[in-house]
Amino acid sequence: MRNTGKYLRTSVAGEEVRAFVPYPLPPADPPLELSAELLEQVRAADECLRRLDLAAELAPSVDWFIYGFVRKEAVVTSQIEGTQATLVDLLDYEARAEEEDRPNPDVEEVCNYVEALKFAREELRRPGGLPVSIRLLNACHSLLMRGARGGSKQPGELRRSQNWVGGTRPGNAAFVPPPPGELTGALSSLERYIHSDGDLPPLVRVGLVHVQFETIHPYLDGNGRIGRLLIALLLEDRGLLSQPLLFLSLFFKRNLSEYYETLSRVRTDGDWEGWTAFFLRGVELVAEEAIESAKELSARAKDDRALVLGRRNATVAAVRLFELLPEQPMVTVKRATRLLATTRPTAAKAIDALVDAGVLSETSGRKRDRVFAYANYLELLGQGTEL
Repeated sequence: MRNTGKYLRTSVAGEEVRAFVPYPLPPADPPLELSAELLEQVRAADECLRRLDLAAELAPSVDWFIYGFVRKEAVVTSQIEGTQATLVDLLDYEARAEEEDRPNPDVEEVCNYVEALKFAREELRRPGGLPVSIRLLNACHSLLMRGARGGSKQPGELRRSQNWVGGTRPGNAAFVPPPPGELTGALSSLERYIHSDGDLPPLVRVGLVHVQFETIHPYLDGNGRIGRLLIALLLEDRGLLSQPLLFLSLFFKRNLSEYYETLSRVRTDGDWEGWTAFFLRGVELVAEEAIESAKELSARAKDDRALVLGRRNATVAAVRLFELLPEQPMVTVKRATRLLATTRPTAAKAIDALVDAGVLSETSGRKRDRVFAYANYLELLGQGTEL
């Protein structure tokens, strides 16, 4: 059994609690043991990531998959935290954003995640931009917590009070993270580990960083979403993927009890090996699913393109609009007018042609500001995002 941290006794609202402060990474006393079985899991997961990158490169447009997978992740990672919004809810709002001032709070939280991930990737790619760091995560947290629900959660700031996980108060909580005074030291140590060299495989290190961040739990809210976003950033930043094509939230959602139990066993039993096996299994499974999804989405778009081109009323505008659908799978006439840089009547005719071809279908049931969805494509993309 490995000791992975220490407990500090602290008082919260007059109640004495034991807060857990993790020891710095990497695991020690003893070091993480990469058995032959774990090393084979590493090899298999790395190979799946390589194949996923290749599948995206061979597709008609990698941007299709980035658009879809990022939004799918935004929905699922928010659902884990109790947000009641689906992929269709998000895309419906994006289609009608020009007609609406703000989305409902659940959709707003999902939109915030999309913006946070977009910001982080731009920073990592920008010359002189922020590296993977606490400063970057704070900026992402500020974006994530925008809006009415997050206004009181100290957006972009490390917490200044004690939080807890599970239970109604710290005294009966399932887990009490480090006290506020311990955060700076713990996060500085984590940041040093992220940018240090080590003997462990990069993918294993990504998994360790996720656990450590979740254990520190530095924010009043949004820790889970930022911790899962950190995985995606590290996969790309460390060159394990060239694009954000793999997100583990769907695996965690499907195995939520095991996810929480495996995290907990790191703290209680020092079981870093058990977590590593769970994490690598998730990478392999999700990568395999993403590869199949990329193939199915490409095949669907190819078949429907032939369908559109075979129609007598397939105008140039209709074909152009079809080519945009994988990144704009829900549209209105107003949005199509802007996307095609054309007139409203021309955009309306393009939509009508795609409806006649069976590619688009009207989903809103309204007479004005109607929304048309690329339903067959969305059915494939949205698997796993249902409530």
